[in-house]
Amino acid sequence: MVSKDKQKDKVTVTLVRSTNGRLRAHKACVSGLGLRRMHQTVSVDDTPYNRGMINAVSYLLKVEEA
Repeated sequence: MVSKDKQKDKVTVTLVRSTNGRLRAHKACVSGLGLRRMHQTVSVDDTPYNRGMINAVSYLLKVEEA
């Protein structure tokens, strides 16, 4: 169990390229990260699952360590 003092690491992700004409799986990764429109920024937990989605569509995103 994680103590309340320790906060999970976060990653800030911004969609900088359109998903039009992309693979269905890549569109699913973008929506799975919580991104809906261009230049939208979201903060997601830094987990292996999210890292995998970020790596799959890294050419569409700008990623910043929070």
